[in-house]
Amino acid sequence: MDESVCQAYEDEIQALEEEIRILTEKYEDIRRETTFFSDEEILKSIKLFQRETRGGTKGHESPSDLKAQLESLGTDLSFFMTFTGFQFTSHSKKIVEKTRNKTVQKHRLSGKCHSLSFQLEFQLLEMQNNEKVSAVVSDLSIIMESGEDSGVSKFVSSTEERGNLLTFFRSLSTYAEWYEHRKHTFLHFKVLYQAFI
Repeated sequence: MDESVCQAYEDEIQALEEEIRILTEKYEDIRRETTFFSDEEILKSIKLFQRETRGGTKGHESPSDLKAQLESLGTDLSFFMTFTGFQFTSHSKKIVEKTRNKTVQKHRLSGKCHSLSFQLEFQLLEMQNNEKVSAVVSDLSIIMESGEDSGVSKFVSSTEERGNLLTFFRSLSTYAEWYEHRKHTFLHFKVLYQAFI
């Protein structure tokens, strides 16, 4: 192999290493800036949102107001998908049992995080005591194409055992983002390799 070709490869490798270092620093900065909320805070926000939406739809609203709200929700959803990389394609909810203080729901959810597809099925038990609401996830089943990555299979198994959806979504988001970076890097090397052949 020609020495100039070797030098070109070395220069390209150094440029990629520098790009990886910069991306890693950016990722760490974003990660430090991001505030993770506890399950309790998330549930409290969801309940507040539900109360606001229920209260807002009791009155008689004009079709133009409803259209504006729908457009606003569409914008919020688009921002959420861009920010997190999650795109939910389907969701179904079935109430299995409902009493005065207890509700059991069965949820099915599917979507993508960047280019990785996933499907979830779980039961959600909500218990209400006075104004406190507690929720427990059980019977969690996750389906993901792990390919040759045994780490994904182990992660899915441990998440199913613990039933922690928040950990699943956080970890999937991070993994899928780096999966995309790896895919682009390997594609770059493939194009570069084919150019020198």
